[in-house]
Amino acid sequence: MAPSGSDFQELDTLGEAWAQLKKSLNDEAEVHLKFSSKLQSEVEKPLLTFRDNFKKDMKRFDHHIADLRKQLLGRYAAVEKARKALADRQKDLEMKTQQLEIKLSNKHEEDIKKARRKSTQAGDDLMRCVDLYNQSQSKWFEEMVTTSLELERLEVERVEMIRHNLCQYTTLRHETDMFNQSTMEPVDQLLQCVDPAKDRELWVTEHKTGEVRPVNIEI
Repeated sequence: MAPSGSDFQELDTLGEAWAQLKKSLNDEAEVHLKFSSKLQSEVEKPLLTFRDNFKKDMKRFDHHIADLRKQLLGRYAAVEKARKALADRQKDLEMKTQQLEIKLSNKHEEDIKKARRKSTQAGDDLMRCVDLYNQSQSKWFEEMVTTSLELERLEVERVEMIRHNLCQYTTLRHETDMFNQSTMEPVDQLLQCVDPAKDRELWVTEHKTGEVRPVNIEI
């Protein structure tokens, strides 16, 4: 038997196997399309969304801690500046007091009063700066502990999220593989049943081969 172009189709046992194979391939292609769609909606999209939110959370915590650290350093610098200012005022007051002891005058007494006021003010400024620094330091430690716990929670959540999505992937993959295997089972069964002799007999019957038999010609 010979094929006659694109219209050629196998007959009987081989034809059944061939038809089943084409159907199974179409079914398998459909399953792969569904697998791709589910993979995108149930695995890829949730992971990408989680990644974007995770980055935002990390950036927010980073900025928060950076701002606290900047404030702490700024207030420490203010303490040092106020400490130096107090030392300068005390030194100025001491120098004016020594001048008064050498030469008494109303002008020197007034200068001493001004120097004493400035020294007292510098001391008050130093205490205020120290209080502000201590507040920042306390908040810094508190926020560091809180943020560390929150970062730990986010890391646990990140690992669990990835694990869940990978499990979802393997589940989808197993389902797809199982269906693919089930589509091939009928093909395997029909291939085992292919009978060349039966198919040849069918072809002969279909095409009426041997109906007209050669005979001796007498002249």
